[in-house]
Amino acid sequence: MVTGSAGFIGFHITKYLIEKNIRVIGIDNLNNYYSVSLKKKRLNELKKISKIKKNAKYKFYKVDISNYRKLKSLFKKYKFDYVINLAAQAGVRYSIIKPSAYVKSNLIGFSNILELSKKFKIKHLIYASTSSVYGSNKILPFKESQKVDHPIQFYAATKRANELMAHSYSSMFLLPTTGLRFFTVHGPWGRPDMALYKFTDRVSRNKFVEIYNYGNHTRSFTDIDDVVKSIYKLIKKTPKKNNNIKLNLEPHTSSAPFRILNIGSNKRVNIVQYLNKIAKSMNKKVKLKYTSKQVGDVEHTSANSNLLRKLTKFKVSTNTEKVIKSFVSWYLKKKY
Repeated sequence: MVTGSAGFIGFHITKYLIEKNIRVIGIDNLNNYYSVSLKKKRLNELKKISKIKKNAKYKFYKVDISNYRKLKSLFKKYKFDYVINLAAQAGVRYSIIKPSAYVKSNLIGFSNILELSKKFKIKHLIYASTSSVYGSNKILPFKESQKVDHPIQFYAATKRANELMAHSYSSMFLLPTTGLRFFTVHGPWGRPDMALYKFTDRVSRNKFVEIYNYGNHTRSFTDIDDVVKSIYKLIKKTPKKNNNIKLNLEPHTSSAPFRILNIGSNKRVNIVQYLNKIAKSMNKKVKLKYTSKQVGDVEHTSANSNLLRKLTKFKVSTNTEKVIKSFVSWYLKKKY
């Protein structure tokens, strides 16, 4: 099961699984945090690919993970082997405006996923965390062994809570769980509230682009294809009891079948340089409007993904120009 399958990352991993001819059930609540038509367009694309591949194993259900009864009926009907939980209320700034949405999806919804994964003896639960849990850590690149006890946004606090909740289930019930801390994922079919989409949209319409923190932000951008490949390679890399100690996967020296992994690169890109690359790919000029740092903003991110590489032999790439070109091509053709 892939939750949040109409979302950005959920769509891409579901697509990948369908193309691999793997039986996958996708669920999503299709909320209106951003364009519902974009989400439906993604779902239509999945149906189209499923027909091309003649994969009758794919099916979508409109279900909210906070609805325990409906969620349980799917677990009971399909007897899933693996669950990839990508359903969540996303967005750092929206958590300032509507924290209740994060409680419902990220806390109540995730607790339902954990309880049902335990009840139906799921082989491996993989779930999305975020690089935002590192908060105002100053030591770069961020490593999984760093303390993450002081998130600076409510969104990050709910994701850190997910990691702790998962550990408790792994510890008490031996439920194998892997939490993935994603670092600014970008690519085609991306979210309208993220930098690549917003910048491309503004530049294409010759509008000024607002740049926070006077252009001093840097980010570790991660190609959506790398995220998908990482998730796929991890599905059957099931955490085992005591295995963290044997593999020396610090800081996870717990005996529980539990792990947390960064998915990102250690290469940082300045946000203005990133914007300029977008404008260059469109043969456009940029109109900038510099503003102060926003509440909850993390100034720099950079990922140490050595644990991911150790487990999967996979190295995250850093070709931002290629991803930008691919996104712009998709954006200019989109119809929704």
